Amino acid sequence: MHLEEKTISSEKIYEGPIFTITHDTVTLENGNTAIRDVLLHHGGVCVIPVTDENEIYLVKQFRYPFREVTTEVPAGKLEKGESHAECGRRELLEETGCTCEEYIYLGEMYPTPAYNSEITHMYLARGLKFDHQSLDPDEFLDVEKIPLSKAVELVMDGTIKDGKTQIIILKAARILGM
Repeated sequence: MHLEEKTISSEKIYEGPIFTITHDTVTLENGNTAIRDVLLHHGGVCVIPVTDENEIYLVKQFRYPFREVTTEVPAGKLEKGESHAECGRRELLEETGCTCEEYIYLGEMYPTPAYNSEITHMYLARGLKFDHQSLDPDEFLDVEKIPLSKAVELVMDGTIKDGKTQIIILKAARILGM
C-alpha cells in the first residue's frame, strides 16, 4: 500500500452541470486517516491549430475566477459520451472556425491533480481550412494568429499563464523542430 490511499467513505457535497465535489475520508499508508475533497470533472480537450507557416491561432477570453482576459488555445469540456477526439474538433470549429486535415494526438495532462480528477487531452491540428465560428451563447472571445516562436516567448516570459496552453505550445514547438 506504499503511496496509496484507500477510500473509507465518500459524501457528495455538490453536484452541478460542470463538476461534482465529494468529501472523502481515506486511510493513509501509515494507518492514519485524512480528508480529501475532490472535484470530479468529465475532462476536456485543447487543440493547437498550426498553419503551414508555423503560426498558431489563440483565443482571448475573460476568465471569471481571475477577473482577467487570458490567452489560450481553443479548448472545451467533454460532453457526456463524447470522445476527446470529437470534442477537440468541435471546439476548434466553434472557437476559431477551423477544420483540419491532420489531427495529431499529443497526450493527456492532469491540470490540478491534488484535488481535481480532470484529464485534458491535447491535439495538434494542421492543414487548416476555414468555415465560420459558432460560439456558444455565453461565450465571447477574440481569435488571434501569432508565430509559434512568439508564442513560445510568451510562455517563457510568463505572459501566457494558462497551464494547458503553456504545455501544448511547448510540445508543438518541440515536435515541429523549433
